[in-house]
Amino acid sequence: MTAHEHDHVSRRSLLAASGGLLVLAATPGTAQAATTGVAVDNSPQRSTGASRSSRLTQGTALVHADLHNHTLMSDGDGDPANAFASMRSAGLDVAALTDHTTLFAVEGLSSSEWRRAGQLADAANVPGTYTALRGFEWSHPLLGHVNVWYTGGFTDLGGSSSMGKLYDWIEGAGGISGFNHPGRELLRFNDFSYDAGLRDQMVGLEMFNRGDDYLFDGWSSGQSSPLNACLNAGWRTGLTGVTDEHGTDWGHPEGKGRTGLWVAENTRNGVLEAMRARRFFATRVSGLRLDATADGVRMGSSLPIAKGDVRFAVDLDRGPEWAGKPLKLQVLRPGTRAPQVVEVIDATAGSTTEFTVPLDLAAGAWVVIRVSDPAQANASPGPAGHPCNDWGVAYSSPWWLSA
Repeated sequence: MTAHEHDHVSRRSLLAASGGLLVLAATPGTAQAATTGVAVDNSPQRSTGASRSSRLTQGTALVHADLHNHTLMSDGDGDPANAFASMRSAGLDVAALTDHTTLFAVEGLSSSEWRRAGQLADAANVPGTYTALRGFEWSHPLLGHVNVWYTGGFTDLGGSSSMGKLYDWIEGAGGISGFNHPGRELLRFNDFSYDAGLRDQMVGLEMFNRGDDYLFDGWSSGQSSPLNACLNAGWRTGLTGVTDEHGTDWGHPEGKGRTGLWVAENTRNGVLEAMRARRFFATRVSGLRLDATADGVRMGSSLPIAKGDVRFAVDLDRGPEWAGKPLKLQVLRPGTRAPQVVEVIDATAGSTTEFTVPLDLAAGAWVVIRVSDPAQANASPGPAGHPCNDWGVAYSSPWWLSA
């Protein structure tokens, strides 16, 4: 028996020993987001954090989410029975388990584990306060990894061995999906080859995974930015941050990715609606609030303009911990290998910033706002002198210009 085989057996043994133990979430919190009545969990958090109400829009409240996590059911170290309670105790409002599916369930989910993940999510789920989700990570060693949520079953490489087959499966299953750590695997989803049939269901692109900013991933070896490659191919993905946790302290380490979702209600249906609407942002700091509009249109939406000046408004806050902190807002547009930055605006945490930028559909269909900390360097820089070589704090989801 190899060391790898021994590890696999020990994982299965621990899962069997833990049986069907279901860990319920902690007592619901009582704080309310004024605009929606969404309950906000009062579990301990690492930072004070911003309020959950936008200064720009009404009808939704901010919830903090981690949509990509692993356990002993694939290649993680932790007992899945502990995962949802850990994420709730960390101050998250929405949490997902997304263990790997691989060929013939080798180091991946089995059917019984898939059912168990659903049981754990159902036990932890508290509609209105804490949304617990079951999903899976389709994992190909060359093409890349894709998270899938909101399906009754799962698929692996035995049933979906190519991007096209996976897309067909997701379309038929009715779920939603996202591109994970884009560019880490060699073929980059067949270079993000576009499938119009899955456009509405492919909702996410991970910009922060663990502690990494993927904006310039692959740039130094001659590839284009994953953001450029994905959005230029025609995909209409929002931008996410995830922990991709493989340890036992789900949700707790500061500095790992997370997603801010603007929901009408903190329920599974409310989270699904927000994800389909791309009404979310990527960050890697806890407690951050980011909302943004362009000519009054919220991020994640189509902007009905082909050419002209566009008025942006950005609500950016992290509570008392960051009050007055100097930040930068970088307006990203399509480029060749790296996104073009057409404007850099000084901003201050705790305030709303407004500015006008001329946009032209002929120069590309999408626009994204990146929030950065100019006092820190990007550990994965792009071209020399590029404005995004500073430390990324957050990304808005894109707007798409339309004639």
